[in-house]
Amino acid sequence: MGNADLRDLAAIEEVSFDSLSGVVAVDAHNWLYRYLTTTVKFTSSRAYTTAAGEEVANLIGVVQGLPKFFEHDLTPVFVFDGAVTDLKSDEVERRRAQRERYEADLEEARETGDEAAIARLDSRTQRLTDTIVETTRGLLQRLDVPVVDAPAEGEAQAAHMVRHGPADYAGSEDYDALLFGAPLTLRQLTSSGDPELMDFDATLGELALTWEQLVDVAVLCGTDFNEGVSGVGPKTAVDLLDEHGDLWTVFEHEGYHIEGADRIRDLFLNPAATDTDVDTDISPDIDAARRYVTETWEVDPSEVDRGFERLEGALVQTGLDRWS
Repeated sequence: MGNADLRDLAAIEEVSFDSLSGVVAVDAHNWLYRYLTTTVKFTSSRAYTTAAGEEVANLIGVVQGLPKFFEHDLTPVFVFDGAVTDLKSDEVERRRAQRERYEADLEEARETGDEAAIARLDSRTQRLTDTIVETTRGLLQRLDVPVVDAPAEGEAQAAHMVRHGPADYAGSEDYDALLFGAPLTLRQLTSSGDPELMDFDATLGELALTWEQLVDVAVLCGTDFNEGVSGVGPKTAVDLLDEHGDLWTVFEHEGYHIEGADRIRDLFLNPAATDTDVDTDISPDIDAARRYVTETWEVDPSEVDRGFERLEGALVQTGLDRWS
């Protein structure tokens, strides 16, 4: 679910990184955006702006964020979004309008010289430009980190990869992974502490719901693809499904209507996703990656030196390095 309503229902527990191992299918846009905004908020723009004026704060974020996986025996596979479904157009428009409001506030903050507001609002106006996506992929290629292109939603593809192989976990901060049926999802991967583990089967067991009914609950509350029913929260929605059995019977008895509900359900239960093989025998070229970041894209070396040192140390320690 795009909003946080499902957290009240999901079976989530904090786990130690040391207890985890395996392959994580990471929702790349979700993970990257969080590191991008954090970098912009806390790093001088001079550190990631090229002489031509291109901003690549993402490269600092990626170098700082990747070591966490390898230091804890996790291999990331980054899953990039494909085509955006037309049902998500309203959500895309909402986010665009919100970003424009932040941009207007940012201009005002710049006029008044409010540095704290500038840093906060600058981070909120970030978006994943073509340059950011392309340079992220270029860096991952040099580090030999696997990349998968989803036919549609990255989270749907990540969930599919956990259900059918080759991944052990999906990695996302959003709750849609649960609705897409990801058996295990790691959250808080971009935070400083240990992650959270969201368990699909445990969630269904605790709620005494089927996958279809869990999706029905989400549709009633609202998702990235639809507005929910006014006044219906997650617990009320569970009660309605417990009483009526499915979304259509809820509509019939309660008089509710949600446009395109059948298509929304199908997006979660039968999403566009493909079977894929992933080579996790990683052979990174740290030197090439460092040159790409600091020379090709002119990122201040002091912002990424420690990240590259951690990457090299973690990869050597786990025996994943293959370079001479």
